[in-house]
Amino acid sequence: AGQLLCRLGVVASTAVMTLLASAPATADEAARAEEIVQGKCFVCHGTDGESSSPLFPRLAGQHARYIERQLADYKAGRRKSSTMQPMVEDLVPADFKALGAYFEARKPHAHKVEDPDLAQVGRFVFLRGNPYSGVAACSTCHGASGGGTETLPRLAGQHVQYTENQLKAFDRRERKNDNAVMHGIASKLSELELKAVAAYISGLE
Repeated sequence: AGQLLCRLGVVASTAVMTLLASAPATADEAARAEEIVQGKCFVCHGTDGESSSPLFPRLAGQHARYIERQLADYKAGRRKSSTMQPMVEDLVPADFKALGAYFEARKPHAHKVEDPDLAQVGRFVFLRGNPYSGVAACSTCHGASGGGTETLPRLAGQHVQYTENQLKAFDRRERKNDNAVMHGIASKLSELELKAVAAYISGLE
């Protein structure tokens, strides 16, 4: 009975922590996020997370905890970027959490695929992988619609160029955070598969 009560206590504690982590941002957190976005983020990512440059990721609808972790990785040097490091150097963990909640709440837009034929090749790889070369299906981790999870990024609607750049960075081990799994996948992608997957992802909603 004691062990059962202990287990129930752990489950209840975990549930409470999950609820707290996913709780809506407070007014103060929302105001702080707005201040940071208007002062820093909007230049590259836009005020609503719809970046106009294909070099910078679209953040609208991205999972809050994923954004929070990436910002922490930039500050700690686990993820390198000459653009992002200066942006986060004066921010604290509470700011990362507030920004995550801010961008997760932004509604992502649907985007037209520039090369539908190429995207059809990407659809096969995204959903089924390539059993002949050992490439795993992207949908296994990121979901059939590219929605991701709290710990894995939402890919749907991402810029083609940004996705290509990240896959190449994983392949070359230039991106070191999240590399353990992604290097093994990116290193097996052919140039055609890489571009096709990026094209397909860009049109997902």
